[in-house]
Parts: sequence; C-alpha cells; structure tokens
Amino acid sequence: MLDFFTIFSKGGLVLWCFQGVSDSCTGPVNALIRSVLLQERGGNNSFTHEALTLKYKLDNQFELVFVVGFQKILTLTYVDKLIDDVHRLFRDKYRTEIQQQSALSLLNGTFDFQNDFLRLLREAEESSKIRVPTTMKKFEDSEKAKKPVRSMIETRGEKPKEKAKNSKKKGSKKEGSDGPLATSKAAPAEKSGLPVGPENGELSKEELIRRKREEFIQKHGRGLDKSSKSTKSDAPKEKGKKAPRVWELCGSANKEVLDYSTPTTNGTPEAALSEDINLIRGTGPGGQLQDLDCSSSDDEGAAPNSTKPSSTKGTLGGMFGMLKGLVGSKSLSREDMESVLDKMRDHLIAKNVAADIAVQLCDSVANKLEGKVMGTFSTVTSTVKQALQESLVQILQPQRRVDMLRDIMDAQRRRRPYVVTFCGVNGVGKSTNLAKISFWLLENGFSVLIAACDTFRAGAVEQLRTHTRRLTALHPPEKHGGRTMVQLFEKGYGKDAAGIAMEAIAFARNQGFDVVLVDTAGRMQDNAPLMTALAKLITVNTPDLVLFVGEALVGNEAVDQLVKFNRALADHSMAQTPRLIDGIVLTKFDTIDDKVGAAISMTYITSKPIVFVGTGQTYCDLRSLNAKAVVAALMKA
Repeated sequence: MLDFFTIFSKGGLVLWCFQGVSDSCTGPVNALIRSVLLQERGGNNSFTHEALTLKYKLDNQFELVFVVGFQKILTLTYVDKLIDDVHRLFRDKYRTEIQQQSALSLLNGTFDFQNDFLRLLREAEESSKIRVPTTMKKFEDSEKAKKPVRSMIETRGEKPKEKAKNSKKKGSKKEGSDGPLATSKAAPAEKSGLPVGPENGELSKEELIRRKREEFIQKHGRGLDKSSKSTKSDAPKEKGKKAPRVWELCGSANKEVLDYSTPTTNGTPEAALSEDINLIRGTGPGGQLQDLDCSSSDDEGAAPNSTKPSSTKGTLGGMFGMLKGLVGSKSLSREDMESVLDKMRDHLIAKNVAADIAVQLCDSVANKLEGKVMGTFSTVTSTVKQALQESLVQILQPQRRVDMLRDIMDAQRRRRPYVVTFCGVNGVGKSTNLAKISFWLLENGFSVLIAACDTFRAGAVEQLRTHTRRLTALHPPEKHGGRTMVQLFEKGYGKDAAGIAMEAIAFARNQGFDVVLVDTAGRMQDNAPLMTALAKLITVNTPDLVLFVGEALVGNEAVDQLVKFNRALADHSMAQTPRLIDGIVLTKFDTIDDKVGAAISMTYITSKPIVFVGTGQTYCDLRSLNAKAVVAALMKA
C-alpha cells in the first residue's frame, strides 16, 4: 500500500529507506525539500507531488525528517499513526548514534530497521481494519436513566403559572405601548378644543373661539414661513448663475477637439512634448533599480529617544526582568510557544498579512521549533521571533529569480522580441507601471513596443499614447542615432485583444524592437468571460513573462485574487501545461507605511517572486524588493 518510507537528516544524509514499489523516491522527496522545507512552508504536514501524497514529520531535537509516500487516490487512515510509531521507535533505538551529531558517525552507523518497520506497518494496517461492532445503547446508559424520578413528574399547576407570568409580561408591554398612543390621541383633542367629554362643557364660548383663532394662526403662519424660505432660497440661485470657467489645458466642448478616435498609423513617431521633462522623469538613476527602503523618518527620530528611559530603570529590576523569561537548556513544546505565537499571529494580521497565511506561518514556525533544545540565555519570545524572521526572509526569496535584462539579451541573440504581458484587477496601476518599466528598459538601451490591448476601458489607448509621447521626449531618436526607441501599437477599441497582441509581436519582429509590453484590460477574478479572454491571449501569444500587477493596500483580497487568477488561467487554457503567473509587480507601496503584509501574502500563495515595486508617480519610482528591509518593517512593533 505504501510506495516508500524514508528517514534522513536535515543535512541531506539518508539514514534508512523502505521501497514498496520499483519507482525511485528521489524525485518526490527532492520536490518536498525544495518546495516545503527550504521555503519554510511546514505548516501542513502533507504535500502532493504528481500522483503521490507525501506526509512528513520533523524531529527538531535530532534534526531528522520522516517521510512516507503513497498514491493520492488512496485513503490510508493509519499513516499518521505509523509515522508517529516509527519516529518514536527509531529515535529511542538509535539515540546514541544520532546524538553524536556528526556526518561521519551517521555514515558509518548501521541502521537495521527493516524488520521493526514491517512489524509496525503490519500492526497499523491491522488496527485500521479492526472495527468495533456497534451495539445498541441500553436505557441504563442513557442520560435519562440518570435523572431522578421526581424531576420527570409534571404537576398541573406549573405550566399555567408560567403562562400567567408570560401573559403578565405581554400585558405590561401592551400597556406600555398603548400609553403613547393614548396621549397622542388625546393631544389633538386638547388642541382642537372640540367637546370630547363632559369636561369640555366647562369651557366658555370665548375660550373656544380664542383657541381656534390661535390654531388658525399657527397653521397659516407655518405655511407663510415655508413659502418665504423657498422664495429666499430660490433668489440666490438665480443671482448666482455664472458662466462656466474655461481651464487653459482643458480644451473646449467642441466635438472635433474632443474626438480622439481618429486612426493613427502604427510606425509614426509621436509628436514632441511641451511639458517639463525633469518633472516627468523624477530623480534617481533610471537604468539601475534601487533596493526598496522601508524605513521612515519617524523611526529614525524615535530611535535616540527610546534609549533614554532605559537608563533610568533600576539595574536590579532590569536584571530580574531579563532572567525571568529564560528557557534554560530544555526542549521547546507547543505550550511554551502558544502565547508567543498568538501574539505574533495577531501582529502579522495587523501588518496586513492575510489571516490564513498568518496562521500557516505560525504553524510552520511551531513545527520547526517543537522539540528543539534551546541555549541557556535565550528566551522563548526571542527564539520564536528569530525563527519567524528567517522564515519570512526565505519566503520572500522564492525558488525562481526573474532577471529581465539577462532574458532580453538572450532573446536578442535569437533575433526575436521579448514579450511581457501585464494582467490584474481594475485600478491597480497596470498602465502606469508598464510606463515605468518601459523607462527602465529605455535607460538600459533596449527599444520598446507598447501594445495597447486594453480595448475596453475608455481612455486606455490615450493614456498609453501620452506615456509614449513623454518617453519619446526623454529618449528622442536623435540620442540613439535616429532609431525610434519607444512606440505605441494600437488598433482602437472593441477589437480582439489576442489578435492585437499577435500583430504587435509580428510588427516588433519585423521592425527590430527588443521588448514588447502588452497592456491588458483590468478584470475581476470572478468574471469568467474576461478571464477566458485573458487565458486565450496568453495561450495564443506565449509571452516570455506574465506579470500580475497587485496593489500593496490589499490584505485577504490578495490571496483571493492570485488564487483565482491562476485557477482561471489553468481552467480556461487550451494547452496541456497551462501558463500561469510568473512574477508579481507590487504597486502603491509608498502609501502603506510599515503595513507590508501584502508582499508576504502574494509571495507565499504563489511561490513567485516580486519583480518590481512601484513607490511613486514618476518614471524613476521603481524599486526592486529588499527582503530583509520588508521583514524588518513587518516585525517592527
């Protein structure tokens, strides 16, 4: 039933292995190490690789890993019990060999565990097959038999009393509700002065006339006040009418001036720009991406002041406070870490990390530290915090690193353009960050063709045309030997985006452009028709890089967007191996201060790198992710 069971050290030495089938277990175990253990994703003890399900257990005290693999179509209920029994017996049997903690001793050691494992496997399989026969529950075992006889006897007077109490309560509510109605009904009678009862006979005729006269004045006086107010409010409106202000750069209401739908021939350079180029460009080196800096001026100002109160504390109290939380030379347990992990989880959620991912991160840290022997002068809080920091840094440095400049030069040698497709939800800044990446590529000497494949949103083509005009002003053909460095390829609105992208790639190949940046329409992850169109565009044109553009302001929504985008691309793709998201562009990073949890959420859920980070509104406001700076901002109190 089992395909394999292997025991190896965290250093990579295989101590013992059981092969249930002829296939090698090297591939699945290496995939587990690569995707889970090295990426700090040990919150769940199960991992799926192709047709196999792998379950594993970590022994942090002796630095061992126990892995069992079986077909994922099988439901084996005894696997968890088996892996626990094997872990306990192997550790107790070979404790002296493992405690030496040297690779040479592990290599020279003989771990003859085959017979013991087969015995444990047989016992586990038999225990799963044994089913306790279900027997009918007797009356003596029920809860009713335990009650005394007096409690089950009902007297006649009990229920009517309860009903009487309820009726009294209802009656009081009705009386309370009738009170305002009675007063409200009596009020008009008093106002009108009509003879309702015998009490009104005491009023004289003169008093009745005087009351009626007051009521008449009050009614008609209110109407006059309303009419006077309405006339006063209408008068300023008529006086306040003025001609609408005409702005200088706004244009006029002439249809010919506002008509931007005139076709432009692809291949003609854009007109020169009359704006200030320095304001458009921004400050900083455009060709070299700077590392992201998450430190703020408030932190720098608060740092020197934070050291002053510490000097005023008593040395004796500080010494006892330091010694209070020391672990001593003992192994950590779940109970020791529970309170610290709860605080860490709440802290991560407050920093904009998705709630599910915060729970998985804390579970991964708990699995990593459980049973680990700590030093004498180390506290639980510092140990858990350090382990969490290491896990977060490892998560932000995923398996694949995207190097666009290297890939573009490789495509140049093959004499073809390098194609990048941008996708994402509405309003996250796809077109703006596409223009920033275009400027970065231009600064590095590559020519760029921008494909306007957003044929749905009004003004999308005009926005890209404005960016192209500004980029042309920053990199005119005169500086590059008469060569046009940036150009827009568009076919207007209402056309097929996949067809426009195909024509743009063919045009770039004929004209010798180095890079094609494909801008797509924003779409929500639940919109099936638009997700089908995006999957068609990616399948037909096979871009070299698919970038998901997401904003840093989202929390739980980041996980939902990325999961559903990947799922939709896989479901609606016509290829056998569907093309998914290759990298992430994180925008609006300058608006979140130290709430940088969206970077962790996006990277954790996709295992894809954050290629670019947008930090402003000029072309130079583009950064590369600095994992240590992000983690430092995330862990800051």
